[in-house]
Amino acid sequence: MERTPIPVLTVQTAPYEDQRPTGGGGLRRPTALFESQRNYLPNFHATNSCTYNFLCKRMCSVPGLYHFYPVHTCPCVCVYILIFKNLIGRLVIGQNGILSTPAVSCIIRKIKAAGGIILTASHSPGGPGGEFGVKFEVANGGPAPDMVSEKIYQISKTLEEYAICPDLRVDLSRLGRQEFDLENKFKPFRVEIVDSVEIYLNLLRTIFDFNAIRNLLTGPNQIKIRIDAMNGVMGPYVRRILCDELGAPANSAINCIPLEDFGGQPPDPNLTYATALLEAMKGGEYGFGAAFDADGDRYMILGQNGFFVNASDSLAIIAANLSCIPYFCQMGVRGFGRSMPTSTALDKVAKVMKVPVYETPAGWRYFSNLMDSGRCSLCGEESFGTGSDHLREKDGLWAVLVWLSILAARKQSVEEIVRDHWAKFGRHYYCRFDYEALEPRTAYFIMRDLEALITDKSFSHQQFAVGNNIYSVERTDSFEYVDPVDGTVTKRQGLRIIFSDASRLIFRMSASSHVRATLRIYAESYEKDPSQHNKEPQAVLSPLIAIALKISQIHERTGRKGPTVIT
Repeated sequence: MERTPIPVLTVQTAPYEDQRPTGGGGLRRPTALFESQRNYLPNFHATNSCTYNFLCKRMCSVPGLYHFYPVHTCPCVCVYILIFKNLIGRLVIGQNGILSTPAVSCIIRKIKAAGGIILTASHSPGGPGGEFGVKFEVANGGPAPDMVSEKIYQISKTLEEYAICPDLRVDLSRLGRQEFDLENKFKPFRVEIVDSVEIYLNLLRTIFDFNAIRNLLTGPNQIKIRIDAMNGVMGPYVRRILCDELGAPANSAINCIPLEDFGGQPPDPNLTYATALLEAMKGGEYGFGAAFDADGDRYMILGQNGFFVNASDSLAIIAANLSCIPYFCQMGVRGFGRSMPTSTALDKVAKVMKVPVYETPAGWRYFSNLMDSGRCSLCGEESFGTGSDHLREKDGLWAVLVWLSILAARKQSVEEIVRDHWAKFGRHYYCRFDYEALEPRTAYFIMRDLEALITDKSFSHQQFAVGNNIYSVERTDSFEYVDPVDGTVTKRQGLRIIFSDASRLIFRMSASSHVRATLRIYAESYEKDPSQHNKEPQAVLSPLIAIALKISQIHERTGRKGPTVIT
């Protein structure tokens, strides 16, 4: 007996003016906004579905991919129907609605999907009192480029209706294909529920020597590890890959149950928020520690006794030890990429290895063209994101497996590896000051006035005396990036002051902010002398920070006494 088609409803709506993606096709807003504004989330999903047509013209039988992080305000049965109107006939969803961002990128590339939608608060607080976000991935498995983000916004301003299928019921717990007859749509419409970990795990098996890592974790000279999933999406990956596959004891993994509000803490892997991991590592019982953000693309590394590896050093150390990874022994190393605010530690390694370094604006989307064109093998950002050309997203678990591979090959501790690196390449003292939740106009005028100040000819070659230190300005600019692949120009990506001793000060507005603004100050100072490598970064950088505060007047203009977060 033929089934009655499930009705597809057309809902009238009106556009919202504030749905411009902030970067990489992403829209992040307070959860309360999604709850209180009628059709706010459906509108953005409908806009994304229209963008599929813009990218691919016609989507019959071409797979799309969907990621759902469980947030009570966004039932998946409602959300994924929004894509149907524009001729997408197949959806692939992680079991129980869970996929990490790297796994989404992996599956898009594996099944040659047209793109994907990720629902994630990233490293921001989640749940009813936190934030919620929607991110659009394109066919290479990476964040949407600026052209696509702009197209999303332009379409959002003209939206008058969207299609939804409220009677559709999908069992997200049951692996396999489910088929549905939809009114005036594909017959059948297919929804495929896949194992959240398996496809991604199979890719990792081709990259790493799992036997070497397993021996590190289970052999006679095994090290104890502590891994914090921070109650985000990474719990199933940590347990399946590090514990089940590689043999780490089950109690090595903590906070592995995904929670809508991440247990009430920001799932941001840094020293400010990953305090449970830091305290455990300080006890000396564990030789290696790591934490992940909510969607699994960011990470933090700690050594025994809480020895902290900053993200810029981690990137440089990974670059210097790629010979420990079978994937790079086979594929070779073609080039490196780093965001402009990231320290120049990577540049020192690249010079020795004789490979180019591409300096890009902040945002992983800028690395995609470099990797697609074969120019770049390894990329990273100071915001705890690192990845390679195996995907088009930063990949926290990949970075942790790289570190474990280095430990296995070199038979040294985390601290020994870092100190050996400093001895060979020099130490880049580095920190970032975040001034969060600023009034947007205030932040804008601070940056406007600062740009006018530092780009004035009179500022060039100016000297600043702070204590016993004298800093001479060598050059300043408002960072501009020309994509070497397609010539696209991206302007005004941060203000730079570079001193004659190669120290740097950088000022940048964060693109991930929503209603309020975040202004970031970065300071970097290079020290070649190994006898000077044991100082506290903030002590070394305090003269630079004093200069930054003086010329920006950020405390006077915001009423703040200091930054919200220091990393």
